[in-house]
Amino acid sequence: MKIRKIFLTVGALFAVVAVCFAADVNMGTWKLNEAKSKISPGAPKNTMVVIAAAGDSVKVTVDGIGANGKPAHNEWTGKFDGNDYPLTGDPAADMRAYKPVNDHTLALTEKKGGKITNTGRVVVSADGKNRTVTVSGADANGKKTSITFVYDRQ
Repeated sequence: MKIRKIFLTVGALFAVVAVCFAADVNMGTWKLNEAKSKISPGAPKNTMVVIAAAGDSVKVTVDGIGANGKPAHNEWTGKFDGNDYPLTGDPAADMRAYKPVNDHTLALTEKKGGKITNTGRVVVSADGKNRTVTVSGADANGKKTSITFVYDRQ
């Protein structure tokens, strides 16, 4: 009886530890790999993305160069649950939602004034070293755009 109790306790402990250390593959600092990316001339360029825990939410901080050629910075705090959360610092969108597709893929939707402006996918490689973000939408003139950002984990 005592041995059984010990095994159950140890098993429960291992389960708790595994859950605590099972980090989301998206978490971390990601630097743009321009050579592997496909960015249209004049499109914004997100050069650094930091994804970190923020309480029971996730904070995504993006730095880069805006479509106007000036430094750009935006922040989003929310959950990867498919719901819209406020986005600050992005002139093209005021809300963003991430929805899990599987353990390595998120669907992305951005909105401005309730209207969808961009959609995309975020895929982290199986080894966790690379992150590919493909975004489709329209620029300020209504011209359709498609950008593929490839990031390397730092």
